Amino acid sequence: MHTVTVIVPAHNEEEGLPATLQSLARQTAPPDRILVVDDASTDRTGEVAAAHGVGVLRPPRNLGSKAKAQNYALPHCTTDLVLAVDADTVLAPDYIETVVPVFDDPDVAVAAGTVRTRRTRTVWERGRSTEYLFGFHWHRPIQARANSPMVCSGCCSVFRRDDLVAFGGFPERTIVEDMDFTWSQQIAGRRAVYVSDAVALAADPEDLTYLRKQVWRWMAGFCQNVRLHLGRLVVHKPLLAVWVLLALLEILTAPLWWATPFLVVATTDQPPASAFAWWAGAELALTAPPLIYAARRRGLSLSGVLLNLPCVYATKAVNLVYAWKALVVELLLVPLHLSRGLTVYEKGRADTPPPHSRPPHAPPPHSRPPRTPLAGSA
Repeated sequence: MHTVTVIVPAHNEEEGLPATLQSLARQTAPPDRILVVDDASTDRTGEVAAAHGVGVLRPPRNLGSKAKAQNYALPHCTTDLVLAVDADTVLAPDYIETVVPVFDDPDVAVAAGTVRTRRTRTVWERGRSTEYLFGFHWHRPIQARANSPMVCSGCCSVFRRDDLVAFGGFPERTIVEDMDFTWSQQIAGRRAVYVSDAVALAADPEDLTYLRKQVWRWMAGFCQNVRLHLGRLVVHKPLLAVWVLLALLEILTAPLWWATPFLVVATTDQPPASAFAWWAGAELALTAPPLIYAARRRGLSLSGVLLNLPCVYATKAVNLVYAWKALVVELLLVPLHLSRGLTVYEKGRADTPPPHSRPPHAPPPHSRPPRTPLAGSA
């Protein structure tokens, strides 16, 4: 029988935290303990957590990243499994019950389920919803079949505590601790598992400002892990190295693919309408089948899923800009000692509440403790 402690790192999460804690309380296999790390919040995060009857840990200062907040709680975990949940993520009622059995295999170090968006109100949320449906119903199952998932999502991953402690805790050397740990464990011969039947709903950026912050963190973190791990992946986990190299190839060739209809019009006699229709048809043929499968698999409205499809090109454009920035900064400038790369963790959502929601003793947003650069980052 596995035992589970949940760690919820939270900085100014007064608004989203209740839904997260309610979803944990509704679990069909309840966790043994829930710890909320109130990381120097200037709102009522700690009070909200305490009102839900969970353990609350308060570091003496802002720790500066999710991994550091999680590591602050790790010594308080005595169970054999640790579930890390973002303070804006809602788990399906059977999430723990569905994921935990994979740890009956002693080789499994980390596992996570499918991530979907909680809301689809704006073009950015709709685009991200499409990305999730495509990725978790096309790329991730293929990687899982090959026993080499690219990442166990940090918003809802379950870790074997002994492996986590032996590794030194949640990795702080890169800006994305989930990918770092997933790759490191597979290089060491341990298993990472994708559990498709377990579903988590994440709150994604609702506007461009915060989408840019999130995507820049994700892309920079991916390239930091490439710089750190790729050589050992090739030797110890070649299939995972293949997915990584394919991802790099996609980043490099994406501008050419997007420019294809313009190049066809410029270099041939083909009418613009025909060139763009051919390109759009090819895009639809490549994208629609996994989305149709995802809609049926998750019981979603097919028309709603397909209507969101155009929105994905807005998020893809943002992804591409920051992916190229990450390639230049993290894989070129950092090795040349011309940049330190991304070392400051910023969330992909507003984390400062409006003034009326702060307790009287709380400092204003501009005076909150500064974020701390990540230890060990280049």
